[in-house]
Amino acid sequence: MTSSTPTPAAIDARGVVKSFGSVHAVRGIDLSIKPGEIVAFLGPNGAGKTTTIDMILGLSTPDAGSISVFGHSPRGAIARGLVSAVLQTGGLLKDLTVRETVELTASLFAEKRPVDEALERAGIRNLANRRVGLCSGGEQQRLRFAMALVSDPALLILDEPTTGMDVEARRSFWNAIRADAARGRTVMFATHYLDEADEYADRIVLMRGGEIVADGPTSEIKNLVSGRMVHATLPDADLTALAALPGVDSVEAAGERVAIRTSDSDALARHLLTTTDARDIEITAQNLESVFLTLTADTAAPAQNGAVR
Repeated sequence: MTSSTPTPAAIDARGVVKSFGSVHAVRGIDLSIKPGEIVAFLGPNGAGKTTTIDMILGLSTPDAGSISVFGHSPRGAIARGLVSAVLQTGGLLKDLTVRETVELTASLFAEKRPVDEALERAGIRNLANRRVGLCSGGEQQRLRFAMALVSDPALLILDEPTTGMDVEARRSFWNAIRADAARGRTVMFATHYLDEADEYADRIVLMRGGEIVADGPTSEIKNLVSGRMVHATLPDADLTALAALPGVDSVEAAGERVAIRTSDSDALARHLLTTTDARDIEITAQNLESVFLTLTADTAAPAQNGAVR
């Protein structure tokens, strides 16, 4: 009879606590990420995301609890070449060329991918001979991506990876990430572009005040906030009157366009059509932005069921 050893989690955090003096940055979080997942790590500034990422990367240690990466300590996993990170700033010498920068990074690893392959997968092989200082912000982010890929890591951590990229560059970057994940690479990324999390993540982990307040597939996260959004063109809208209607939770206006969150979209639509001059009415489910704002508001409290904890 043979026994098989279970594959360890890419990231396994248990009861992790981290404080800086009187500031409790991380308050006892539990987080497990399976190999091959693409996970968006979201939260407002000060939520504890960067502190958590620093501990996963072995840049700091928890005050309590434990973190393992593929069954190793964070620093042990990095020493084995299992983890790479793409950060927002730093790590680049402006007088080197793009190729020289990736070659220098490759020289640090015993096992590595060909430099040209890393450049190709990052979409910057055509920039190989350009000096780093002459690259745009988006091109430098792609260079950091190539530097991360050259060690062929099992876990790739991205912190605001598409900062400085235009729309087409962002799309190309995420296509490359998707292709890498299809090969089995685990990806964890923090971003302020919620559309990226919505479109490219398999799963969303949302932090607020040092705690994880939501964790689950993107579709489930969107269902955590009830109601629908009703958008309409309504000149000279009486926002106070709209907010007082039954079932209306919030009203916002941008010029003649109003956005109303409601628990009874049918009744609201009837009201708009029969008693106002509203036109171009659209009814949609909650988007990730509205869920993010609701769950990370100072007054929000974590729910007790579903994917929230």
